[in-house]
Amino acid sequence: MLSIALCQLTSSDIPAENLEAIRHGVARAAAGGARVVVFPEAAMARFGGPLKPLAEPLEGPWAKGVAAIADEHEVLVVAGMFTPAEDGRVRNTLLVTGLGRHLGYHKIHLYDAFGFRESDTVAPGDEPVTLAVDGITLGLATCYDIRFPELFRALADRGAAAVVVPTSWGAGEGKREQWEVLVRARALDSGCWVLGCGQADPVATGVEVNPKAPTGIGYSTVADGFGRVHAQLGPGPDLVVVEVDPAVTERARTATGALANRRLG
Repeated sequence: MLSIALCQLTSSDIPAENLEAIRHGVARAAAGGARVVVFPEAAMARFGGPLKPLAEPLEGPWAKGVAAIADEHEVLVVAGMFTPAEDGRVRNTLLVTGLGRHLGYHKIHLYDAFGFRESDTVAPGDEPVTLAVDGITLGLATCYDIRFPELFRALADRGAAAVVVPTSWGAGEGKREQWEVLVRARALDSGCWVLGCGQADPVATGVEVNPKAPTGIGYSTVADGFGRVHAQLGPGPDLVVVEVDPAVTERARTATGALANRRLG
């Protein structure tokens, strides 16, 4: 079993403020027994403003600040940030730090959908990432990645029993319903636990944001490999700790045959 906390919050556009929010969230999650603490995509700074001036490398001060917090509480922290890309754009990166690790996953599938063009300012990654915590392998995905089942199956093939999915979901008609279906569908596709951690809905706390940016709807959701929902938050800031059992992953894959019976890909 692995205790994973999802910290649903509304990021500001000031990285230093968000670092303090991470400090508070990690302390609260660790006190609740979490071994892994997950924050949303764009936890470093919300979408809606220029990203390039904010981007820092994984060895920069913001990421090192998160690393120090993780080390203080002896947990692994996953949090969305922006790192420089070689072509002048940035990368939408998940910082993974603590328990002797310090690495990043660069979002593979960019949000060129629903009228947005993430690829105008963000360069895509190309490599799936997994890592083991206390003998349980975790996969990483970010927001729009959840629409692509092949990534989740690739992570399962690499041994992932669970996939954490930090997100800053765009609001709009039917978008909450799509989010909920996609979390459960990717769990069924791969047999993995899928733990989607979203930015809270700014409307829930009266925070003013760029209305044209995908700044979150809340409803962080956890589903197992049978598609069963184990936890879901509401629209506002909140935290939940979930016990992930890798034995459920194995039972789901055996029962559904969704990986073993593949004929394509």
